[in-house]
Amino acid sequence: MNIVVILLLLALIAWALWRTVQKSRKGGGCCGEHEQVEKKLRAADRSKAHYPYALSLRIGGMTCANCARRVENALNGMDGVWAKVAIDTHSARVLCKTPPDEAAIREAVSQAGYTVTEYRES
Repeated sequence: MNIVVILLLLALIAWALWRTVQKSRKGGGCCGEHEQVEKKLRAADRSKAHYPYALSLRIGGMTCANCARRVENALNGMDGVWAKVAIDTHSARVLCKTPPDEAAIREAVSQAGYTVTEYRES
């Protein structure tokens, strides 16, 4: 009987270790558990002097750092846009080189799987 209990405990420990290794390789988080961690996309031009237009966005649907990275990558992938997303406030600060196109910004966030709940030019 003791051998059966020991084998069950060893099997449980082996399974837990296997799941931990799997999770560390595949990202983890609420929405990235079965996906590779998305590499952070940075704006090519990071001189704030080149971005005369600024926006503040509230983003709906973000629940973790993976969500924030997806939104930030979607915005930074746009031409002439530099964004920084904060998961704790569910917001994004967006700088633009040209007058912002609200529809294009909302579409980029939507394509990433989230919603712009508030759009303010500052």
